[in-house]
Amino acid sequence: MKGISDKILILCDEEEEYAQLMTEFLKKHKDLPWKLLTYTNVQELLEGEQNGVEMLVIAESTFCEEVRTLCPHCVIILSESGIMKWDNVLYVDKYQEAEEVLKYLLGIYMDYTETQFVRLPTLPMRPGKGKTIFIGNYSPVRRCMQTSFAITMSQILAQEHSVLYLNFEHYAGVSELLPDMRMLDMADLLYFLNAQEDKFRLRMRTIIRRKGGLDYIPPMKAGQNLLSVTAEEWLGLLRKIQELGEYEYVILDLNESMQGLFEILRLCTKVYTLTRDDRIARGKLLQYEQVLSLYDYTDILDKTKQFSLPHIRRLPEELEQLTKGELADLVKGLLKEMESNGSGE
Repeated sequence: MKGISDKILILCDEEEEYAQLMTEFLKKHKDLPWKLLTYTNVQELLEGEQNGVEMLVIAESTFCEEVRTLCPHCVIILSESGIMKWDNVLYVDKYQEAEEVLKYLLGIYMDYTETQFVRLPTLPMRPGKGKTIFIGNYSPVRRCMQTSFAITMSQILAQEHSVLYLNFEHYAGVSELLPDMRMLDMADLLYFLNAQEDKFRLRMRTIIRRKGGLDYIPPMKAGQNLLSVTAEEWLGLLRKIQELGEYEYVILDLNESMQGLFEILRLCTKVYTLTRDDRIARGKLLQYEQVLSLYDYTDILDKTKQFSLPHIRRLPEELEQLTKGELADLVKGLLKEMESNGSGE
């Protein structure tokens, strides 16, 4: 079997600044499935001896038919004009964020390996900083600012840790996190749950988005799909993420519109339950606690902190700004409390 270094991705662009910046970006990702070779002169590329070229990524202004003689499995044009000039090649917009170009390349590569039944070489594990800590956010009380609280906690933790935010709300309510119809989301990641570990990792990379320093997987476009996912599938997904060892914290923004809620809460190291100070809210919490006791989930209550948020006069408009303000100050205090109690270790 070929080793990972035998699989080659060639980047060729005579615009030297772009080639250099893209190369630097790609080399920051140590777990990519290819060795990267960069050329800024197409003639030098053609004169070199290349074996095992998996993908050729070449600028539109640099492309010539002769590069097909390198026999790459896939040719991708970095489109500069928006016009598809050649057949039997793929196109990706050159002038978009480098992260989006990478997601596209990984997606194409994964499609190829699965179509050709190619087994990926084992990728090196990322050095972890310890086990993954799951922090659950769930309340039976509606309109208690659970999502704002969970995202604020995620953004603050992401300043010093690797953090993944997952939203399981029926309607996420945060426009910046919602995928458009072309974007992969949580449902797509579940589809790849049983893939080979390294394929799952790369598929997950194509789905993950970033806001500020925080990674997140876009919630399902249709919240109704939450109802059809089994408890075993949710737990399998979380364990798979845990086994990858890439995140120190995974923040779960949970909802009762999902199977296996109590089992997921049991998986969490800490659970935050927000409420409101009124009779209806107190009644819902009492019923929730009684159900946990009835079905022998009292251990969830032992690691749960219940509280009402004070009146927050104004939340920042941008998610990246949630690290400042009244809610952020409250969250920072709770995180210090969690760490001092040993729950964050």
